[in-house]
Amino acid sequence: MSPIIQSDDAEREGVLGAAKLMLVAARTAPKSGGIDDILTTLVYGAEKDSIADKMDEIGGERRLDGFKRDAKNVRQSEAIVLIGVRGSKSFGLNCGACGHVTCEEFEKVGKKFGEDFGGPTCLFKALDMGIALGSAAKISGELNVDNRIMYRIGTAAAKLKMLPEATIIMGIPVSAKGKNIYYDRSR
Repeated sequence: MSPIIQSDDAEREGVLGAAKLMLVAARTAPKSGGIDDILTTLVYGAEKDSIADKMDEIGGERRLDGFKRDAKNVRQSEAIVLIGVRGSKSFGLNCGACGHVTCEEFEKVGKKFGEDFGGPTCLFKALDMGIALGSAAKISGELNVDNRIMYRIGTAAAKLKMLPEATIIMGIPVSAKGKNIYYDRSR
């Protein structure tokens, strides 16, 4: 092994290491009732690029430039952290936020996938996912690894069945560049 590690190699390894810690942060984030229905995975290399390809395809089909813009960010990223949730499971409070009077009703109703995700979704499972996303983004930021939570990545990942049990998926691309590529994307 060489006693010199080039900057590109060290940065790539550092970003992947940070992404692994993001998975840890999502896993250990607080969950409603301590019930963990969060799903996570780390995607890089050819699989990451397949997400970008799917985003371009969706953007073309729907005539939505945001998918194509975000696909460019995915290609420029070192990796993507995917966080999803088993949202078709109920929490058991009968709160009605899902549109049903009881959780029993919610569980009996047929689940359907819309253009992007499945529903109806239990509010508490969606909140748990939001907390997991925030925890993952926070640890990335604390490690000075650029990131941004992106809905469109989750849409493509769902269509590619990357987290097959998830009813909702979001993606967090990560990178270490001289300038944060996820903000001020007009240039």
